[in-house]
Amino acid sequence: MLSRTHITFGAAFAAIYIIWGSTYLALALGLQTLPPFLLMGIRCLLGGTILYGYARVKGAEAPSVTMWGNAAVCGLLFFVGCHGVLAYAQQRLPSGVAALLLATIPFWIVLLQAFIPGGERPTAMRMALLVPGISGVALIAWQEISSRASAVHLVDLLLLLGASFSWAVGTVISERHSAKFASTELAGIELLAGGVALAVISTLSDELDALQPTRISAVSLGGLAYLILFGTVIAFAAYTWLLKRVSPALVATYTFVNPIIAVILGYTFLGESVTMPILLGAAMIIVSVAGMLLIQYKSNRKGETPHFCEAQLPRQHR
Repeated sequence: MLSRTHITFGAAFAAIYIIWGSTYLALALGLQTLPPFLLMGIRCLLGGTILYGYARVKGAEAPSVTMWGNAAVCGLLFFVGCHGVLAYAQQRLPSGVAALLLATIPFWIVLLQAFIPGGERPTAMRMALLVPGISGVALIAWQEISSRASAVHLVDLLLLLGASFSWAVGTVISERHSAKFASTELAGIELLAGGVALAVISTLSDELDALQPTRISAVSLGGLAYLILFGTVIAFAAYTWLLKRVSPALVATYTFVNPIIAVILGYTFLGESVTMPILLGAAMIIVSVAGMLLIQYKSNRKGETPHFCEAQLPRQHR
């Protein structure tokens, strides 16, 4: 019988696997009539306000200077370096291609962990299991890019690879330095910090001057609402919660699943094609994720890594 802890972990992983996979479609809809930095800035500011307000109502203490500093760094890496760049590039790139390029995040995390002092050295098996996942992503990306050569720009591809690296750096920093902070409060502050920076970028890039409120569609507003409530409040809170309890490399396996969800939704709602290479790549990605989860489960059973157990954390961080 599944325990409450297992159910909680399953729900948290489902949030970052499925909900974040669907946010690429929501972002594409939002970008139809909203500029990228303003769209993501509103998402972060409103989502951050909800999470931070909820944490304070539940009794979280006022954030310290250290907490603000950590949150500001992670917020800039997560929401400016990654989400802001993603929105900017996805104005020209298909949602499926964007999701595929961000699926390189686990690769960057494994490399960062291998070289930073005190990092978790990846085992040979874990490194090997990255190969089918990365290969599947590469296969799908090759298919998508080759079939849309005129729509894909090299600069945008490089920007998205940089965005995935930015998210990976933020993940490693958050995992290493935020264990003493309450998850929901920290997530809210990170979002607020990123939202303020995105608002400044939006203003400096004259997005507000070019915005025509009467032309903002209900579809774009619906996409924005989904990004705020589901992609931010639910999924990012689950992501921050998971980083306190499992390795960042395991949490980052969501980037292997997100492209599959994005491609399916892109095919259904945006008319993006699904070919045999895409299906084969999706199967390779699933093999990689399943293998990494199995290794984590076995290592937990042997006591090699911390168990998925809230009892190991101080009560104020649960």
